[in-house]
Amino acid sequence: MICGLFLIASLSIAGPSGVLAWADASSLRADREQQLEELRVERDALQHQVALLDNDGADPDLVSELIRKNLNVVHPDEVILVIEE
Repeated sequence: MICGLFLIASLSIAGPSGVLAWADASSLRADREQQLEELRVERDALQHQVALLDNDGADPDLVSELIRKNLNVVHPDEVILVIEE
């Protein structure tokens, strides 16, 4: 009888759905929410770029920047400064 109670008490503390598992799950959830927020910010930035590259009226400055960055197209007299964010 006492062994059964001890087993139930130990599983409620250290079992797969015990108190310690709940603490790990809540910290993991906080990490995932942080990661999700970072991905949302990145998604919003990409959606903004896509909107600027619309076929009907693409932003010429953005098009020029992307061509220079991705295709390495530069005039001989130009100097390119890369600013890391």
